Amino acid sequence: MRRELVSPGHGEMTYEIRNIVNVAEKLQKCGVKINWENIGDPIVKGEQIPEWMKKIVADETMHNESWGYCHTRGVLETREFICDLTNKRGGAQITPDDIIFFNGLGDAIAKIYGCLDPGTRVLVPSPTYTTHTLAESANAGSAPICYHLLPENNWFPDMQEMREKIIANPSVTAIMLINPDNPTGMVYPVETLKEIVALAKEFDLFIIADEVYNNIVYNGQKTVPISDVIGDVPAIALKGISKEFPWPGSRCGWTETYNFGRDTDFQKYVNSILTLKMNEVCSTTLPQRCIPAIMKHPQYPVYLEERTRRYEKMSNITWNFLKDVPGLAVNRTNGAFYMSVAFEKGRLKDNQSLPIENSEVRSLVEGLVNKQNVSPDKRFVYYTLAATGICTVPLSSFNTNLQGFRVTLLERDEKESERIYGILADKIREYLAS
Repeated sequence: MRRELVSPGHGEMTYEIRNIVNVAEKLQKCGVKINWENIGDPIVKGEQIPEWMKKIVADETMHNESWGYCHTRGVLETREFICDLTNKRGGAQITPDDIIFFNGLGDAIAKIYGCLDPGTRVLVPSPTYTTHTLAESANAGSAPICYHLLPENNWFPDMQEMREKIIANPSVTAIMLINPDNPTGMVYPVETLKEIVALAKEFDLFIIADEVYNNIVYNGQKTVPISDVIGDVPAIALKGISKEFPWPGSRCGWTETYNFGRDTDFQKYVNSILTLKMNEVCSTTLPQRCIPAIMKHPQYPVYLEERTRRYEKMSNITWNFLKDVPGLAVNRTNGAFYMSVAFEKGRLKDNQSLPIENSEVRSLVEGLVNKQNVSPDKRFVYYTLAATGICTVPLSSFNTNLQGFRVTLLERDEKESERIYGILADKIREYLAS
């Protein structure tokens, strides 16, 4: 073309959570039975939506208002309901005007980073959910600036490094965190959240807190929303129903803005996000209108508790099978429905493999792993996928130099989960010994 169409770095960006599906589907056609442990969609893994929730949605479709546009910020009654949930905890106080609904948090994330000046950077965790780093680095046209989550310390953040990165990079104007975390399943201790808020206050930064898994916590842990410790620091929290109800197909999430009036630049920034949303008119009306009725239903807390207890069981099954495998750093998860496992440095090599009897499958995998610049953990993921049908995601695809893999905890059958992770543990031992 007359000019380059893609800015530097964009062509190399990938979304491995879904890219691995393309490989798995090719293997399926060769007769490999796939266990989908790669993507956080409870519906795909057999989650049964209760009849009372379906009835609320069905009844809502009978109202003409559910078929039309809503306010750009979102349905007023729903925003009032959400305000009450936040304000009654006694932390930051918000109004309905501090809430904006989006067509899923992917939409919100794109606008949050896209409305920043390209020279303004957000300090992001490593590893972290791909959508955040893709959006931030694409807007900046540069590699992400990261603080590290440490597998040797339960995936807690390196706070000293966070401070050093802020000092060394004057362009950093915000800190991003995910709590509970994706991809690690770590839940931030309240003391750590307070330290992050204190750093933001000291250096005049704002905070972006992705809290879509906020009510999916187990193993005796509790989450503290950022609003409860934010004080007078400006912040944006991201929330949604895709994981909690779960209704990922609704594409319904929202942001809550705290301390909007504290800083004029922050006001202009948030208003620019709203203006960009105005260009789309609004987000989908139906799921917004369903939120209060579902969350107020007497069966909702019972249903949510049953789901989190199941994730707790699957987390502990996965941990028990993997924790004693030599060469792995494995932490018990406490929130969300993911577990990230890191290999000890140097344990993965470029010549390791697993035996694959099907010649067509073996040829396909060898063609993939022998391409240039294939990371060692991607090689591991492809070989275990072909040899076992267990579909995981390379940890290196989550903005980290660590080598490992991420799995979901969404399997509903305990025996099947034991089978999957028993096989995976055995194959890891075999792979590392090859």
